[in-house]
Amino acid sequence: MKDRQALLAAGALVINAFVWGVSWWPFRALQGYGLHPLWATALIYGAATLSVMAWRPQAWRGLLAYPPLLLLAAAAGLTNVGFNWAVTVGDVVRVVLLFYLMPAWSVLIAWAMLDEKPSAGSLFRLLLALAGVVIVLKSPGSPWPVPQSAADWLALAGGLSFAFTNVLLRKLNSTPGEARMLAMFGGGALMASAAALAGMAWKIVPAPAFQMAGLAGLGIAAALCLAFLASNWALQYGAARLAASTTAIVMLTEILFASASAALLGAAAFSTRTLLGGGLIVLAALLAALAPEPASPAAK
Repeated sequence: MKDRQALLAAGALVINAFVWGVSWWPFRALQGYGLHPLWATALIYGAATLSVMAWRPQAWRGLLAYPPLLLLAAAAGLTNVGFNWAVTVGDVVRVVLLFYLMPAWSVLIAWAMLDEKPSAGSLFRLLLALAGVVIVLKSPGSPWPVPQSAADWLALAGGLSFAFTNVLLRKLNSTPGEARMLAMFGGGALMASAAALAGMAWKIVPAPAFQMAGLAGLGIAAALCLAFLASNWALQYGAARLAASTTAIVMLTEILFASASAALLGAAAFSTRTLLGGGLIVLAALLAALAPEPASPAAK
């Protein structure tokens, strides 16, 4: 029975990783129908927020009772703004690799927020991941390894926000689950809407002009909303039943799903530099997943 539960939990996490790994395609499809990824995120996460409130009407009380959940909403919202926009306009594999610098950021953020002083091993993983990023970003024509496009910056910012999200989830793990879910979906809707409006003001994001093309676009948006709701439930189910290290390892399959789908649909360029740097980033993430869990800091 225990083995069966572990298998189901791991399967749930794979479902979550699959949804995120291939989500770039429906976002690009929606952009083809005239809906910028920020507006698409606002629409989909707004619908998901309403679904959570219909399913758990008391969720908003938990959100108001724990003001720090607003920080979670902001971090989760910025994660979606960065990742969803980046995978729509950039090289999918490059974006996912830069996004998965998240374990390296987590070392520094957990040190500041949870008083978890980094060990020699965690500092080594940080340097390993940063070396991978340098290799990915260093192009032959560039004297310095700096982000070369908006997609690069968005992927790095999304990964940093994701690290904040994970640390906040650990810090706020005693809050009601439905309140955390509402915060994450609501934050995604609000931050995407705010970013889209700011982008319109700066003339870098077009106004929404959704052409449903025989309801096909609306069907894609509805399917993506349901997929994100299912993936969030799958994440909570799997992460609650497996060790954090196991969860982290299984979640790395997102890179596999993103790479395979991008290769099949021609949305990525597999250069030697990307493969080598990406290998170091994945190795750092894998070592972080296999590392012993840090001791919990004293209650404050």
